[in-house]
Amino acid sequence: MTQTSHFPTIRRLLRHLQIGVLAFAVGIAPFAANAEVRIKDIANFEGVRENHLIGYGLVVGLLGTGDKLNSSPFTRESIRGMLERLGVANLEADTLKTKNTAAVMVTAKLPPFARRGSPIDVTVSSLGDATSLRGGTLLVTPLTAADGAVYAVAQGALATSGYSVEGNAASIVEGVPTIARIENGGIVEREVEFSLFEMDSVRIALRDPDFTTAARVHDAVAKLLGSSAVEVLDSGTIEVWIPGKSNVPDTIMAIESLMVQPDAVARVVVDEKSGTIVMGANVRIAQVAISQGGLTVQVQENYSVSQPGPVSVLGDTTVASNRSITIGGSTVIVPETEIQVQEIERSFTILNGDVSLQELVNGLNAIGVGARQTIAILQAIKAAGALHADLEII
Repeated sequence: MTQTSHFPTIRRLLRHLQIGVLAFAVGIAPFAANAEVRIKDIANFEGVRENHLIGYGLVVGLLGTGDKLNSSPFTRESIRGMLERLGVANLEADTLKTKNTAAVMVTAKLPPFARRGSPIDVTVSSLGDATSLRGGTLLVTPLTAADGAVYAVAQGALATSGYSVEGNAASIVEGVPTIARIENGGIVEREVEFSLFEMDSVRIALRDPDFTTAARVHDAVAKLLGSSAVEVLDSGTIEVWIPGKSNVPDTIMAIESLMVQPDAVARVVVDEKSGTIVMGANVRIAQVAISQGGLTVQVQENYSVSQPGPVSVLGDTTVASNRSITIGGSTVIVPETEIQVQEIERSFTILNGDVSLQELVNGLNAIGVGARQTIAILQAIKAAGALHADLEII
């Protein structure tokens, strides 16, 4: 019985070995056909997700780097309201002159299945004109979700990664001193009502919807639970029916560990600001001829100075009475412009039909173009209808 259980494994190994030999024979890398990933790395389970929290609070204890109360009236009113709740009554707003307080927005993420009393990390960001939150302490701040209910409370000392130093004639700012974090600075006060044991089915949501990937996930789950227990609803959702309510976590654990080979649309992403180009492995180009060239115009401006002699004699030099003598003269700046035009001639490079990513890169390198020129060439190839991929410019 033990020997029989190993036969499928041996057959799978032999089949993978045959596929690898065939791929090597046709010049395809064997590992490219087996680029499998776990389902948990390309999909989420519907309902098992984080929830965003937000709150408004005050940071105190700053060393003169807080909000200016004249330009941040909300900070002044928040300080006044806080002190009144603590028993400091009859406080006029005009008497507040502190520079050690800053109004902040506090954000956090509530993890799935977070229980009451669990700690969470919070991020604190300045709302007013404070120059730094370094050394501050966040006062008790309720954190609410999209439904308006309070799910956590944050408080604690801030930890900033940046600093700001300012003098009379110069200043240095490193990082962003107006953003800070508090590790485990929030405490969960309310739980999200969600129970896995009450579910009779779960939905797998692909992060990048694709019908081919959804079908492959369907096949992988069907081998585990049977074809009747899984159904593809759309390009990004696969529904799985749980055999029994008592084993929902075990079923999810088994599903997310399954290996599938995701598919993706051929896409070329271009970042014009930095000149970065990223091409997918499925990018194909039809037969096209490429030539890249242009004119290099160099303009150089030079300035020469025309300086006359110290004494200039005007008029008839033979008649003393008609002489006019000018002392010093005047200096004249004479511009001189040199223009050189150099025409760069390049031959055509022909890319045969259905070229791969490597052939495309080799073809572009053959005509000696850089990143900026490559962007223009890709745009021209797309306009000519020869680029069989999505061209996304960010």
